[in-house]
Amino acid sequence: MKRRIIPMLAWLGALVIALFFTSCQPANVSAAPETQAGPATDLTLDGYWFQGKAEVTSYDLVQARYREEHPGTAVLIFVSEDFLTEKQVKNESYQNPASVKVLKANMLRKFPTGMYDYSIMTSVFSPADTRRFPHAIKVTMSAQDWCGQTFAQINRRQDQHQLQQFSYFEQEADESLNVDGKVWLEDEIWTRLRMNPANLPVGRVEMLPSLMNLRLLHMENKPLAATGELTDYTGSEMEGTQLRSYKLSYETPKRTLEIVFEAAAPYQIVGWTETTPGMFGAGELRTIAKRKAMVMNDYWSKNNLQDSTLRKYLGL
Repeated sequence: MKRRIIPMLAWLGALVIALFFTSCQPANVSAAPETQAGPATDLTLDGYWFQGKAEVTSYDLVQARYREEHPGTAVLIFVSEDFLTEKQVKNESYQNPASVKVLKANMLRKFPTGMYDYSIMTSVFSPADTRRFPHAIKVTMSAQDWCGQTFAQINRRQDQHQLQQFSYFEQEADESLNVDGKVWLEDEIWTRLRMNPANLPVGRVEMLPSLMNLRLLHMENKPLAATGELTDYTGSEMEGTQLRSYKLSYETPKRTLEIVFEAAAPYQIVGWTETTPGMFGAGELRTIAKRKAMVMNDYWSKNNLQDSTLRKYLGL
């Protein structure tokens, strides 16, 4: 009888564990990355990124759109998790050995434009092992406004950036293409900065603009020439001490992105600015985001009504 009970208990225990990890909780994040033979990783802050929590930061946002600059909110969520390299989804069952540690960034922007509003989310999955995986393994972007929806996804396969796009708008419609795998992705700059800003691309570089800006500016999905600069922050708009700046400048169309971050690890982002060409005859417009508040917790478990106080703290 005992021989039957023990296997049954083991089976039930395995089932409970499997069900537990099907939530959006970062599975197995308490474990540090593999260390055999000293793997190449920029994500060395094991005690920070692998503690089973996410970093959630809210920002006051003024977003350039159409002819004007619109007030809104932005949220950046950074968290480590295990990611399947073949399926390119979160590793939940731990039955497939083709898995890597990634730093995931979820970037959300919400802003009204007159009567109607926009909601845009970008997700980036960057492996910690940057020698084996020199670029993000996956990027997704979805945008919703009252006119319709667009969705775009980049998958890193066979040393290529495979891009798919689905759009409500006639001029963009559905598209699938490959982008040279040596090209940098603007979207991956955010995660690579949080790993180690010293390894960001500087000087002249071929860069695929962010999926969000490609759609907002109705641009062709192709790399553009840009210049990257990593310097001390000399401006006055962002609050903090010992701040650094990473600036990305495109030539055609003329657009800049400057991310301001703390010089010391874990390189928290205090804000960013963008300059973009306006639409319908408008001149250059400027987007700016400034940090409001930050929490480090397991937000996926904060789903009760009483947890709404955390939203108030973040100013959401």
